[in-house]
Amino acid sequence: MAKPVQIEVWNPNGKYRVVSTKPMPGTRWINLLIEQDCRVEICTQKKTILSVEDIIALIGDKCDGVIGQLTEEWGETLFAALSRAGGKAFSNMAVGYNNVDVNAANKYGVAVGNTPGVLTETTAELAASLSLAAARRIVEADEFMRAGLYDGWLPNLFVGNLLKGQTVGVIGAGRIGSAYARMMVEGFKMNLIYYDLYQSTRLEKFVTAYGQFLKANGEQPVTWKRAATMDEVLQEADVISLHPVLDKTTYHLINKERLATMKKEAILVNCSRGPVVDEVALVEHLKQNPMFRVGLDVFEDEPYMKPGLADMKNAIVVPHIASASKWTREGMATLAALNVLGKVKGYPIWGDPNRVEPFLNENAPPPAASPSIVNSKALGLPVSKL
Repeated sequence: MAKPVQIEVWNPNGKYRVVSTKPMPGTRWINLLIEQDCRVEICTQKKTILSVEDIIALIGDKCDGVIGQLTEEWGETLFAALSRAGGKAFSNMAVGYNNVDVNAANKYGVAVGNTPGVLTETTAELAASLSLAAARRIVEADEFMRAGLYDGWLPNLFVGNLLKGQTVGVIGAGRIGSAYARMMVEGFKMNLIYYDLYQSTRLEKFVTAYGQFLKANGEQPVTWKRAATMDEVLQEADVISLHPVLDKTTYHLINKERLATMKKEAILVNCSRGPVVDEVALVEHLKQNPMFRVGLDVFEDEPYMKPGLADMKNAIVVPHIASASKWTREGMATLAALNVLGKVKGYPIWGDPNRVEPFLNENAPPPAASPSIVNSKALGLPVSKL
C-alpha cells in the first residue's frame, strides 16, 4: 500500500473532486475549476514520476476526474480505480497519449482528454532552434567559452553550415511539420522536400508564393518537392526534421540503414517521439561521422539516454521541452482542466480540437464543452453545436 501523497487543496468545500497529479503552470485552470464548484487537489510530492500506487492513493474513494501527465502509465489498474471512485474523466496534459490504454478507459466508461491545437508553433520553434544550434555548433561553442579555452579568433574555430540555399527535409507535414517547414523556408530561404502520406497543399502554396516574392525582388526563389518516399528525403536534404506519429510503422523509422543513406554533414532533428529513432544506431553513426549532427528533444527510453549519447559533441540534447513556452504550457493546463470539467458537468465535445482559441481567451468564459476527448465516439458522447 502506497503512503499518502502530499497535496495542496483549493476550494475544499467544492461539490466535484478533481485531482491533478502534478502542479501545472498558471492559475487560470484552477480558477476555472473552482468557478464550477470543484474541489481541486494538486499533488505536491517531490517525485518526478508518480507510481501507479501513488496515483491510486491520490484518487482515493471519491474522485470525479484526474488531470495526469505523459510520464504516467494509465491502464487497466488506474481506470478501474478511478471508476470505483465514481470518476468519469481523465485528461493528459499533452497532445500525445501513448501512455494511455484507451481500450481500458472505454471499458470503464472514462473519457480520455488530450491538448492539441496549442503546441504547434511552440514545438516547431524548438525544432527550428535545434536545427540552427546544430548547424552553427552553438552548444559546442558555448561550452568552449565557459571552459576558458578561447584565446583568440581562429579561421577554423567552430565552422558550421550555412542554411541559406540548402534543403530542409520534413517527414510528416502535419500541423507541426508544416509550421517548422514555413519557419525554415521563410527564415533561412531554404528549399523544401517533404514526405507525407497526404499532400500538404497549403504548405506547397506557401513556398510557391514565397518563391515568387523572392524572384520579384531579384533573389533566388525557393522551391518545394513532395517526395515519393521517405528515403528520398533522407538522401537529398541537408537538415531533416521528424514529425511522424508513433505507431508500429514508425518505430525505429530512423535506423542504421537509413542513417547510412543521409549526407555526411546532415543534421537530424527529432521533437516528435523518441522511439522513432534507433538511438543505439544513432550513437554509433555519430561516432563514425563527426560532422553529422543531431538535435533531440525526445528519447527512446525517456528519461534515459542510450549509453554514449551524452558524450557526443555532435549531439544537442534537451529534456523534452518542445512545448515549454509559458503560453503553451498554461494553455495545455487550461485545456486539460476543461476536458475533465466538461465530462463532469455533462457538456458536449468541441467540434474541432485543433481550433481551441475560444478556450484560451482569458477575457471571456470558455465554451461549455470539452475541448478534446479522444474516445468520444467510442463512448457515444455528443458533439457541441457551438
